This record gives sequence, structure tokens and C-alpha cells, in this order.
Amino acid sequence: MSNSEARQVSPIVELARRDPAAAAAELRAITARNPADAGAHRMLGRLLRQLGRDEEAARAEMDAVRAAAHDPRMIAIAQALLANDLSTAEAGLRQRLAAQPTDVAAIRMMAELAGRIGRYKDAENLLRRAVELAPGFTAARANLAIVLYKQSRFAEAGAVLEQVLAEDPANTSSRNLLAATLGRIGDYDEAIAIYGELAQSFPDHAKLWMSYGHLLKTVGRLEESIAAYRRALAAEPHLGEVWWSLANLKTVTFDDGDIAAMEAALTAEVSDEDAFHLHFALGKAYGDRKAAADSFRHYAAGNDLRSRELAYDPDTTTRQVDRVIEVLTPEFLAARQDVGDPAPDPIFILGLPRAGSTLLEQILSSHSAIEGTMELPDIPAIAMREAKAGGDARDWPGAVAAMPPGPFAELGAEFLERTRVQRKTGKPFYIDKLPNNWSYAGLIHLILPNAKIIDARRNPMDCCFSNFRQHFAKGQAFTYSLDHIGRYYADYVRAMDHYDRVLPGRIHRVIHERVLDDPEGEVRAMLGYLGLPFEEACMEFHRNTRAVRTASSEQVRRPINRDGMGQWEPYDQWLGPLREALGDLVETYADRPA
Repeated sequence: MSNSEARQVSPIVELARRDPAAAAAELRAITARNPADAGAHRMLGRLLRQLGRDEEAARAEMDAVRAAAHDPRMIAIAQALLANDLSTAEAGLRQRLAAQPTDVAAIRMMAELAGRIGRYKDAENLLRRAVELAPGFTAARANLAIVLYKQSRFAEAGAVLEQVLAEDPANTSSRNLLAATLGRIGDYDEAIAIYGELAQSFPDHAKLWMSYGHLLKTVGRLEESIAAYRRALAAEPHLGEVWWSLANLKTVTFDDGDIAAMEAALTAEVSDEDAFHLHFALGKAYGDRKAAADSFRHYAAGNDLRSRELAYDPDTTTRQVDRVIEVLTPEFLAARQDVGDPAPDPIFILGLPRAGSTLLEQILSSHSAIEGTMELPDIPAIAMREAKAGGDARDWPGAVAAMPPGPFAELGAEFLERTRVQRKTGKPFYIDKLPNNWSYAGLIHLILPNAKIIDARRNPMDCCFSNFRQHFAKGQAFTYSLDHIGRYYADYVRAMDHYDRVLPGRIHRVIHERVLDDPEGEVRAMLGYLGLPFEEACMEFHRNTRAVRTASSEQVRRPINRDGMGQWEPYDQWLGPLREALGDLVETYADRPA
């Protein structure tokens, strides 16, 4: 707003206190003379809300946003954001908001900046302020849903998206995000229906078909999933993630034409993301043909690209395990016995990815008392939040060491509440199968002392090489180097050994190879640990039609088999860094107690 405009509006502030309707009329006159006066539009919107004229208020609020968008100073800030010049953009936004603190367009841009650097809570607060000031600002509300989704707060994201779509039913990006959100909270039928509609409306949108394929795979509609992936490739043949999605089904064998198409895509100018997906898919394709050298060459190339992108530091995991051993002593744990929430509902299956945890989940979720959910992000989110509040986002042991008794039960109750949306049946127990929860097993024990914890363990060479061959959609940064995988496995075993010493019997270990040798005996032992009777349905787990989100989804829909054993052996000549990192774990694995 210019100085002359400010002088015009200033008396209106006084008038608004006495006669809001008259002030609104004055503001309408000002905005009619100067439609670019964003401040006048904003004030008009607030007065119209006060008068209960919400539809008119929404139009005024959006007029303010449009006027701000044409302001040369805001255009310069937007250009800085587009160029990823965040320091310039931030300086401009701070100056703008100091002068115009209710400029919702600037607030939304500041939220975008916060989101770019991973400050999602700051972004959330800014966007909530924007929609509080301008309830009709649907774009800001849609951004809020995205920020909530990125914080793994899927139920909240879904509720916001329902508001967005009530105002703008044809908003394609919000419908797409709603489908993804519904998938994350287990409402698969509705999510699939939305994806199906979107894919038919946008038949050449490769990523829509890919997302549709992912959910069809999750619910076991394999042939439809493959067809959806093939439709995506017809639209975009170089889209590496779709090739990897087909490979990741573990049941698809690529033909000569597929391999030629993938090799040709690699010679084109594709992004690193497309390239590493293609390398992983080709690794699988050549592995199926027993061409170990070509297979390993592609796996190594894909892993190298991903490792350089993620820059994982194995020392961080080692230090965290050191800290667990330092803090969680028998005396420390005894002093905090039963301070958490007493609910026995959760069953945690943890360990490394590709260690057989999905098989255990499928077996247990076939029991009449146990519900399978998915890999839930809530324990790491709670742990990192508490650790960050203490000054080090990875030092959750230090954070719990500083806690008085009260918060332990509160954190346990928070976990139960956060995961309630995942429970779709009335079964008394439910599974969280996030493998990485081994890093937080001590926290789980403290906040949920009656929850059960199962450690799924597999032969280190089989497990680690299986991780090396696997590309994960997110996380698992340790898997993209043979040395890193070996060190991670060794640190995991070191942590579990510590818990065996300080909490004997608290964690039930299941050795994957023993499940293959004596499935009923191992199932009975698991159920005994859980305090549940044996049910024959657990042995018929492959008939369970529940949705499975992990890479093992198709494997656990078959009876127990040994197909995954020894798959590292044809590649042994290249696995020296893995053997060295694992050390004596390779030789002593079979002799370690369960």
C-alpha cells in the first residue's frame, strides 16, 4: 500500500470500530479505484467476515492474494524462490511481513521457504495463520495438507484435503494427495477408486498410473498392478521408477525387449533418479538370467548414485548405539520400571529390512486377536522430536535420561493415539512393523512397558545383500554401500545384545532360517511370547487377503519357501567390503542364541 493509500485507509480503521458496514463500503470504493491495493482488499475481507458475509469476504481475500501476486516486490521474491536463492527470498519476505504482517500471500511463500529446508512445523504454523486470516485461501489450505502429509500426520492431512475438495472438487493435485493419504491410513478401496478415476481422466499421466499400480499391488491385485505399470511405461518409457516397481514385485521376469528398453533409457539424458531406478531394475533382470557380472555392475552403479545423493554417515548409527549402551543401564531401567502407558496393544516387529519381518507380520496378522497395519513412522517421529528438543536430534537416550517420570506415559499414550487411525478392526492387538524401530527399542520399552517386541533376524550375508539389491522409496540410507550395510547390521546386533543383557527376555528373537526349518514350532513360540493360543490360520498365512505395503508383498502371499536363501553366493567375489564390515558375524550367526 502506498503512503497516499495508507492515509486513505487509516481513518477507515477508526470507522470500522464504529460502523463496520460503512467502513466496508468505503473499502469497496478504494479497491474499485485501485484493484492492486492488496491491503485494502485484506481489510475488506476481515470486515466482511465480521459482518457474516462470508462469500463476499472470500472473494475479497482472494482479490488481496491476486493483488499481492502482481506486486513487483512479491514478483522479485517469487523469482528468488524459483531460483532457490533462499536467503534473498527470506530477506524479502521478512521485510514484507514486517510492513504487512497479515499479507497471506507472503505468509504462504514464507511457509514454502520453511518447507524447502525441512522446517515443516514452522511451515505448518505459517499456513495455519494464513488460513486463519483468509479462510477462503484454498491454495494455502492445500499446502497445509502437504505439510501435514510430510510430517506423517495422515489423518489430519486427509481432514484438511476434504475441506479443500469441498471448495474445489476438481482440484486434481489435492485429489491425488487425498488418494495417497488414504493409502497411508489403510483406506485402500477409496484410494484405489480415486486413482482409477484420475488415471482415466489423465490417461497419459505416467506417475498417476504408477501410483495406481502401487496401491493395486498393496491389496494383492497383481495383474491389474502390472497392467497399470505398463500403461505408465507406454506414456513415459524412460520413467525408471516404474521399471523398478515392476522389478520390485519380485514375480515379473523381464524379456529381451524390456531389457533393451531399459538399457536404451540409460543411454538417453535421464535424471539421476531415473538412472538409479533403471540400474536396480536391470540388476534384477540380469540376476534372473544368472548373469551375475552384469547384474552386479548395475546394482553397484545404482547404489553408487543413491549413496552419493544421500551421503549416509555410518558413524552416526555407531554413536547412537554407543549412547544406548551408555545410558540404558540396568540401574537406569530399574528406576523407570513401568513408568509408561500400560496398554498392551502394540506388537513391534523390528530388525533390518529384508530380514523376514513381513512374513512374521503376515503370520501373526492371520491370528484372530492381531491386526496387521504397516510400517508406522510414529516411534521415530516421537524419538527425534524429543531428542531435538534436548539439542541433538539423534540422542533420544539423552532426552529420556533428562525426563521426569510423567512424560513416559504421555508419550506412550501419544503413540497409541497417533496410530489409532491405522486400526480398522476390533482386534485387541496390532502390529507396527517398521524395521528401523530397533534403534528405538529402549524407548519403546520405557513408554509402552507392556507392548511386545519381536526381533526378526536373518543370515547377515543374505540379509545385507538383499538390502543392497533393494531400492527403497525413502529412508534406509545405509543400504547403498556394502560397507555401510555391514556396519549397520553389526551395530544392530550390538544394540540387541545390549538389550538381552539389561532386559533379559524382554525382546523375542525369531531367526528366519529356523522359521523355514520349523515353521509351526517358531509360530507357537511367538504366540507363546505374546500370550496367545495357537491358531491354525497362522500356518495358512498366504491365504490372508490383507493389504501389504512392503517389498515382500507378493512373497508373503505364497507358502513358506527357501527362494531367498543363498542369493548372495553368485556375487561372492564382489562382496569383500560386506564381509569385512560384518567381521565374525558371518561365521558366528548360526551359533548365536535366539
